[in-house]
Amino acid sequence: MVGLRNSDYAIAFVNDLKDRLANRIQLTTDGHRIYLEAIENAFGSKVDYAMLVKLYGSEYDSEERKYSPAECIAAERHILQGNPNPKLISTSYVERQNLTMRMSMRRFTRLTNAFSKKIENLEHAVALHFMYYNFARVHKSLSNPYHRTPAMAAGVDNHIWSIKDILNLIDSN
Repeated sequence: MVGLRNSDYAIAFVNDLKDRLANRIQLTTDGHRIYLEAIENAFGSKVDYAMLVKLYGSEYDSEERKYSPAECIAAERHILQGNPNPKLISTSYVERQNLTMRMSMRRFTRLTNAFSKKIENLEHAVALHFMYYNFARVHKSLSNPYHRTPAMAAGVDNHIWSIKDILNLIDSN
């Protein structure tokens, strides 16, 4: 989902997530408060939910550090619903996915002028990124002993897609 980081989009995103799941899950979000209402509305008491709040700071307050990211100096775990396993309270996977997106698509790099002027263009760019990432890109972590994509590893597909295969999807719509 592409959208603003506000309550309406959070509710729509979490409701969509819930509709895709069959079993009880453990869910961790960052400290953004809008997730509280969205998760309560979607899951009620049928979720093990925790919030990981990262605290940022810097030992430097100079101008040279102006464009550098702040250093994470602590992380607080807050259990908000159910019985989440404290060892699994983490946002590392989604943070890594965000980094991969920023590194793969110029429009997501910080301080860039390569932005999308239309939301539809951004949605298409994100869709193409995830289609390639999950269906065409062989991931080294999944390649032992076979060359596989995430879609193959999840049992969603049985072959590696080519760029031409992806473009043919666009032509068919």
